[in-house]
Amino acid sequence: MWNTYRIRNNELGLWFRHNDLYKVLGRGVYRLPRVWPWSSRDRIEVVDTLTPRFEHDQLKALAQNHLLSGLLEVINLRKREIALVWVDNRLDEVVSEGRHAYWTGSATVEVIDTCEPRFTHTRLRILVEDERLASRLTVIDLKDDERALVWVDGRLSAVLAKGIHAYWNEGVSIKVERYSVNDVRFDHPKIEAVLLLPGSANAFTGIRVESHETVLIFRDGELIDQVGAGLYVYWKGGSSITWKSVDLREQIEDIQGQEILTSDKVSLRVNLVVTFRVIDPLKAVTEVTEWKQALYREAQLALRTAVGGRTLERLLADKDEVSSEIANTISPKAAAFGVTVSGVGLRDLILPGDMKTILNEVIIAQKQAEANLIRRREETAAARSQANTAKLLAENPVLARMKELEALQEIMKGANATFVLGSGDLSEQIGSLIRREQANANP
Repeated sequence: MWNTYRIRNNELGLWFRHNDLYKVLGRGVYRLPRVWPWSSRDRIEVVDTLTPRFEHDQLKALAQNHLLSGLLEVINLRKREIALVWVDNRLDEVVSEGRHAYWTGSATVEVIDTCEPRFTHTRLRILVEDERLASRLTVIDLKDDERALVWVDGRLSAVLAKGIHAYWNEGVSIKVERYSVNDVRFDHPKIEAVLLLPGSANAFTGIRVESHETVLIFRDGELIDQVGAGLYVYWKGGSSITWKSVDLREQIEDIQGQEILTSDKVSLRVNLVVTFRVIDPLKAVTEVTEWKQALYREAQLALRTAVGGRTLERLLADKDEVSSEIANTISPKAAAFGVTVSGVGLRDLILPGDMKTILNEVIIAQKQAEANLIRRREETAAARSQANTAKLLAENPVLARMKELEALQEIMKGANATFVLGSGDLSEQIGSLIRREQANANP
């Protein structure tokens, strides 16, 4: 008596002896005795290799048996791992933790670690609609004007753009915050953490404004916001966001090296300093293309007008008047584009080399003339004083006598002599003494 086994194409026979795999049989007809001891010792199991998955009570032992080496693809899935089994480009099954075996070449197996929260796949749109995965995934479907922040266990994981996105939700907490880029400005209590996330620059435009600045924000060329010190964030991808920063501190503009002719045809190089401050940022940005250039141009024109209308002498005599004239000219024009002028000053007036020499000679001549005039005035004053003294002495004999004594005292200072003077004119007495001495010296 015999047991007959017929093995067809796409089938294999597993011949067990004493419950261990003894042989793997291919296509053909095989017979085993039905009588003892063969009936209890040997058996053949016919398996269909067209069914991709191979299941058996002794799978662990068979997976390690060399007879099946190359015939089976065995996968061992750990906790938090799953496998997607594709057959003929179609998802056949989703398997979880454990040992699984498939006939080699019958299926494509993808092992996925769900500890990585985000699930990405080239066929994601199909997979998220599969009921075998739906309960395990948090699916986020964003329209063209939508964005989302995804927090995993309280930590920011990603900033998502339009499209379909999926996260494994088994064993973790997934929180999704949806936003519309049409709102333009993005506000969040953890905005610093959001901006520090790698890749956030692709989603946001961050603008940090200092305490001395004002920033004007434009969407598609239209002003939407004017902000002071702080951090401001705007969505990318919806509208075109641009901004203009305006410094509110006092600033200085140098108008240097201006070659100008005075009214008397003297060529000068003039440097001007303008001190100013922006008081209306909106006007400064919208009324002119570049407000600093506009101020420079107005100051340059006013300088040329003020210098060109004066002679060199007038210009050198009163530079403050020129500065005031320029300030009065440019102030109302600067106010029209939001700038107030707080000061204007001529810093340098530079003459050509030959003109410097001529000017120095003129100055020397002027100073010499002034010195001569002063000298003549002093001489005239001295002569007038002497005339007044002579008149006074002639009218007062006693005063004249006192003056004679003072003169004699000055002459005889340091001499060891004693004089006895009588009445009469002192000069006549001295003359008489001198004549007498001369007569004694020449008898």
